[in-house]
Amino acid sequence: MNPPLTDCDVLVVGGGINGAGIARDLSGRGLKVVLCEKDDLAAHTSSSSTKLIHGGLRYLEYYEFSLVRKALGEREVLLRSAPHIMWPLRFVMPHDPGMRPAWMIRAGLFLYDHLAKREVLPGSSSIDLRRHVAGQPLKPVFRRGFVYSDGWVDDARLVVLNAIDAAQRGAQVLTGWRCVEARRGDGAWTVDLDNASGERRTVRARALVNAAGPWAAQFLQAHAHIAGSKTLRLVKGSHIVVPKLFEHDHAYIFQNPDRRIIFAIPYERDFTLIGTTDVEHHGPVGQARIDDTEIAYLCEQASRYFAKPVTPADVVWTYAGVRPLLGDESSDASAVTRDYQLDLEPGPAPLLTVWGGKITTFRKLAEEAADTLCRSLGVAAGPWTATATLPGGDLSEWIGPPVRPDTDFARFDEALGRRHPEWPAALRHRYARAYGSRVDFLVRPGGLGEEIAPGVYEAELDYLHEHEWARSADDVLWRRSKLGLHLTPDQRTRVAQWFAARWPS
Repeated sequence: MNPPLTDCDVLVVGGGINGAGIARDLSGRGLKVVLCEKDDLAAHTSSSSTKLIHGGLRYLEYYEFSLVRKALGEREVLLRSAPHIMWPLRFVMPHDPGMRPAWMIRAGLFLYDHLAKREVLPGSSSIDLRRHVAGQPLKPVFRRGFVYSDGWVDDARLVVLNAIDAAQRGAQVLTGWRCVEARRGDGAWTVDLDNASGERRTVRARALVNAAGPWAAQFLQAHAHIAGSKTLRLVKGSHIVVPKLFEHDHAYIFQNPDRRIIFAIPYERDFTLIGTTDVEHHGPVGQARIDDTEIAYLCEQASRYFAKPVTPADVVWTYAGVRPLLGDESSDASAVTRDYQLDLEPGPAPLLTVWGGKITTFRKLAEEAADTLCRSLGVAAGPWTATATLPGGDLSEWIGPPVRPDTDFARFDEALGRRHPEWPAALRHRYARAYGSRVDFLVRPGGLGEEIAPGVYEAELDYLHEHEWARSADDVLWRRSKLGLHLTPDQRTRVAQWFAARWPS
C-alpha cells in the first residue's frame, strides 16, 4: 500500500520558533504549508532560552550594532502582538567598579536607548541602590546601579501561538513526525515522514525549508543529501531555578569576572530564574543537560551579588538548550554572533536553510525567509506580520481599542475576573497570561471539569490536546505551561496517568 501523499507549496522542517514563524508568515501570504516536527513544538532550543525579548546589551561590546538595532526594533512589535505572553521588564545592573567602568556602561545604555525607536519601554537611568527597592537583596557593597528596559516572553507558548496562527491560515502542523528522506526531482521535493508508530507519510512540496536549528547541518547532509553546508557551533546554555530571592518585579543583570553576564529574573511567581552559561556542546544535540560545573558557576556568580548566597542545594529545577550559532574563529563561545543567515539554493525546487538566530528576531527572520521564498516561487504576496496580533493577543473585544500592551493586559485580566468571578484569582491570572482572548476555548457548559491536580482541570487539558498539539503530560507541564514547577511528583504523575488514559499512544 502506498503511503498517503500530501501536496503543498512549502514543507517546513523544524517546529521551533523559526520554523513556526516561517510557517505562519507563508500561510498568511496564501501559500499551502506543511510544518513537521520530530518531537513536540518548542521541545528543544526554543523552550530553553532565558525567555527575554531583548536587544542584547552585551553584544554592543562585540560591535554587533546591526543585530542589536534589529532586535531593539522588534521588541515593541512583539509586545504589541501578544501582550498576554510578553510584557516589559526593567533590568537592574549593579555597578562593580572592578568590572566595566561607569562611563562605558552609560555609553552602552545611551546607544541601547537610541538605536531604535521606543514608544512603550522607558529609557535607562542611574539609581542609588541604597534607596532603590532593587538594592535590598544585594550585598551592601553595591551602592550604585543602572536600570534599563527589555521584555519578557513565554518562549514555548510563543512557538505554539505561531503554529496555531499558521494552522488557522491553512497550514498543516504535524508533531511527532520525523523527516527521514528528502529527494529533489521533477521540479519538486518528495519528502518521507515517519512517526514513532512506524507510519509513513509522503509530502510533495514546491519548496523545502530547513529550520532544524541545531540539526540544520545534519539534516542537509543525512536527509537532503547536500554536501558542503556551513559549520554550526553548538553552544549549550543552561539555567537554574531557585526559590525566589527577592520580592520586587525587577530583574538583574550581573557582570562576572570572566566578562560574561548572567540574569536573575522573577519566575513563575514563586521562583527566580538564573542563567545562562555558554559552553561548547559536543554530544548528541537532543541530550544536552546542565552539569555540576555549570550549576556551581551560576550559583557562584549570583552569590557575588546577593546578600544571601545561592547554593546548589537551593536548585529546584534546571534546563539546558543547544544554540545553533554560525561558526567562526572566536575561542569564546559567548562572543559568537547571535545573528542569523538565510541560504537559498534556487531553482525549480528551492531549498532555504536557516542558520543561527535568536528568539527576539524570529519574526524578522520569518519575514525575510518568506520574502525570499515568494520571489523564488513567483508568488506576489508581501509582508503582513509587523502589525498583526498572535492568537489570544487581540484583547479589543474585552477592553476596546488597545493603548499600550502592559496596561491593556491589566484591563483584560480585570475584565476576565468580572466575567468569571467563580475562578480563584491565581487561576484566572494564569489563564489570562497563557491564553489571552482565547480563554473562552477553555470554558464549556459543565464548567472546567474535574480538577486532576491543584489548578489543573480537565477542560484545560482537553483544550491543549485538541488545539495545541499536546500529546503528553510533559508537553503540558513543562512547555505549554510550567505547572510542573508548582506540582509535587505525585501530582505530576496523576496528570500523566490521566493523559495516558484519555489518549493512549
